[in-house]
Amino acid sequence: MTGWPSLVPALAILWLAACSGDPVPDSGAAAGDGSLPADDGGAPGDAALADTAATAPPVSLPPARAGCDGAKLLELPDFTKPGPWPVGARTIQAAGFTTEVWYPAVPGSQIGKESVRYDLREFLPDNEKGKIPDDKNPWQVCSCVRDLPPDMERGPYPVIAFVHGTAAFRTQSLTFMTHWASRGFIVISSDHPGLWLKDALNLNISGKPAENLAKILDELVKLEGETAFLKGVADIHRIAVTGHSAGGNAIAGMASREGVRVVMPMAAGGVTPGRENVQVLILGAQDDGIVAWKRQSDGFSTSPKPKRLVGLKNAGHLAFSDLCLIGADQGGILKIARDHGVNVNSLIASLARDGCKQGQLEPQKGFDIILFAASSLMEPVLHCAGDAPLRALAGIRDRFPDVSEYREEL
Repeated sequence: MTGWPSLVPALAILWLAACSGDPVPDSGAAAGDGSLPADDGGAPGDAALADTAATAPPVSLPPARAGCDGAKLLELPDFTKPGPWPVGARTIQAAGFTTEVWYPAVPGSQIGKESVRYDLREFLPDNEKGKIPDDKNPWQVCSCVRDLPPDMERGPYPVIAFVHGTAAFRTQSLTFMTHWASRGFIVISSDHPGLWLKDALNLNISGKPAENLAKILDELVKLEGETAFLKGVADIHRIAVTGHSAGGNAIAGMASREGVRVVMPMAAGGVTPGRENVQVLILGAQDDGIVAWKRQSDGFSTSPKPKRLVGLKNAGHLAFSDLCLIGADQGGILKIARDHGVNVNSLIASLARDGCKQGQLEPQKGFDIILFAASSLMEPVLHCAGDAPLRALAGIRDRFPDVSEYREEL
């Protein structure tokens, strides 16, 4: 997006009240609920990860199944449910951009570990960071555990790259990131200078997220330096790219990139033609006051086939993020920010409510639709899971009454 609407995903603005972080004990759930221990100055080395993997307790797993080109995977539950892998998380530098990586970890390695809780105050301008005290900070808790050993017994796993919207940050859609990682994907998301919250609050809107993403993927495919821990784990020849709002616009041209098999903009526009048979899924909210539904509908019309369009009924711009949930028990992130004197531009604040208003689609209902649609497409294409999921996607309106529209042209 450009101009003021682009600030709307001031999503992040809601995040203003951003989080801080203390560890929360893990319940030992198979999907790896987890929270961020204090930073010890660096990630463990390969030997330490190997030791952790060797001592992971045995757990009950679903049956194995074959993926693409001999990949070893596990049977998965319904598309709306987390998968059988615990989720590891690691923060790295990729092409100079702070990047979060969520990945399938060794089953059982999360037991007894602490969940990650992201401190979103790091995304605020320096003069705003100290305004929200720890005891009032709305933590962003992740169903993941820091630096678990990647599951190398199975895999390799396809890659999903996400680009955040204006005034947001790399964890803005954390629910999606960890869900996909638990189902056998490596998910990466970076902070984009000029697009993220810190710059938007200072009205310094600029940046080139499309170019950034290309550089990040170039770095990833080398599997060297800080991405080396994914060697033998990541399938760099099977990639999906997705993004929200301005991030969705940033991925519009990625169908031409070698290795990209799926392009999935959310609350953005369409996709420009590229390599043949790249799958396109356009997701939008029919009551979006920032990027009107017509943008998605028109974008679908001009996008290359095979393509699909899913619209959410009675939903707004932030339906594709976690922002409406953070701090909800304290009146929402925007209220928390204002209560503690964080400087929030009034126009941005009003735009940032889009999708969080009373009476709009409940966040979890929207998540279920989005995750069902995305997994129904990505798993057949990137996991070679057969055609049944695509047939299920064609019937999405029968399953979810809050889907306002579904179209496909194959």
